[in-house]
Amino acid sequence: MGRTLAEKQELVAGLKQELSAAQLAIVIDYKGLTVAEITDLRSRLRPVGAKCKVTKNTLMRIAVEGNTTWQPMQEFLKESSAFILVPDDFGGAIKAYKDFQKATSKTVMRGGVMDGQALTEKQVDALTELPTKEELMARIAGMLNAIPTRVAVGINAVPTKLVKGINEVPASLARALQAVAAKDEQADS
Repeated sequence: MGRTLAEKQELVAGLKQELSAAQLAIVIDYKGLTVAEITDLRSRLRPVGAKCKVTKNTLMRIAVEGNTTWQPMQEFLKESSAFILVPDDFGGAIKAYKDFQKATSKTVMRGGVMDGQALTEKQVDALTELPTKEELMARIAGMLNAIPTRVAVGINAVPTKLVKGINEVPASLARALQAVAAKDEQADS
């Protein structure tokens, strides 16, 4: 017996909510996977905050309809589709899926969607090269910590250069006076 219209509307609302929390969606063909294998995939994705949703293509099509961020997903909606929804750790989620794919050899990545753009499998794989959120935060913190050090070095350099400049004034003044005196002597002779 099929689902009622109210149940389908509730499922679509749930999909929309989960899509709103995601930044990347990966569409895979999961044909041939057992329930245990789907459970294994979900458990591999859970530590990186990603989710694997198995739903009918028509329900996902309704969920993304009119949403410019996710609408490109419609080109991947065919046959048996599962959706990996990734909130932030792209590299971790893609690596977890790739490890699962190697272990089972049953799934095929059709592509992904991010920021309103359809992505090929190669483009999705390229996202693993990006630094994680934590790595970016560490780099920014390192740069922010370097700023006071550079300011302190600069501040310490100013008095040193000022002292060297002040020390040069008498010597420069003496050379200038000698040059004027030598010029006056030549003019007198």
